[in-house]
Formats: sequence, structure tokens, C-alpha cells
Amino acid sequence: KNNILKSIKYLYYLSLIILLIIYLFPGSIVGYLLYRDPGKQPYLVNSPIGTSINHFFYFFYLTFLGRIYNLIERKFINSFLFLFAFSFLLELLHFFIPNRAFELNDLLANSAGVISIFFLFKIKKKFAK
Repeated sequence: KNNILKSIKYLYYLSLIILLIIYLFPGSIVGYLLYRDPGKQPYLVNSPIGTSINHFFYFFYLTFLGRIYNLIERKFINSFLFLFAFSFLLELLHFFIPNRAFELNDLLANSAGVISIFFLFKIKKKFAK
């Protein structure tokens, strides 16, 4: 069990680092790796909000890992507040990064991913009592 918890911890930190790289790259690093075009964003699923759905999925996944890790170690870096503020800061940085742009839909999708896990764990906690 201890090895699983350590793996979650390392996966969480690795996912944070990957997120930083993706967000700070001037253009779409995933688009560059997949299509050799940093101006092209991949679609994980077709959605009316476009590629912002990718943001929702990643922040949902990251917040889930952070919450599990938070059950082990209660640190600010794996809290809901940190991830919510971090998503906001990363999206604001797009004002300054070449070939990137601040997008409200991305910010809303980031926030929705974090908030979804927050409420899922609240509901789980309520039904566990």
C-alpha cells in the first residue's frame, strides 16, 4: 500500500511538471509532437467548447491525484485552493507567452475540473458517514 501512495505522489508531481511545460511552451507542444505544427491543438473529444475540454480533463485528473495525495500528506501544494489558483495563474501567463492567448473557456474548463473533484469528494464524504 505504501508503494502505491508513493507512486501517486510521484505521479502527481510529474503531472504538475508536465502541465507547466505544456502551459509555458510558446504554442501547442502536443500539436507540435503530434502534427509537427505548434499552432494546432489536438482534440481529445469533439466538444462545443473546442479544445478547452482538454483542460477540463487534465485538471480533473490532476485534482483527483492531488486529493488522493492530500489524504496522505496535507500540504498546500496538493490542495483544492492551490490547484484552483495555479490554473488561474497559468492561464494568465498566456498573456505574456508568444503564440499563446488567454482564453476564458480554458480558464473555466480548468476551474470546472478542480471544482468537480471538490464536489465529488464532498459527496463521497457525506455518503460515507
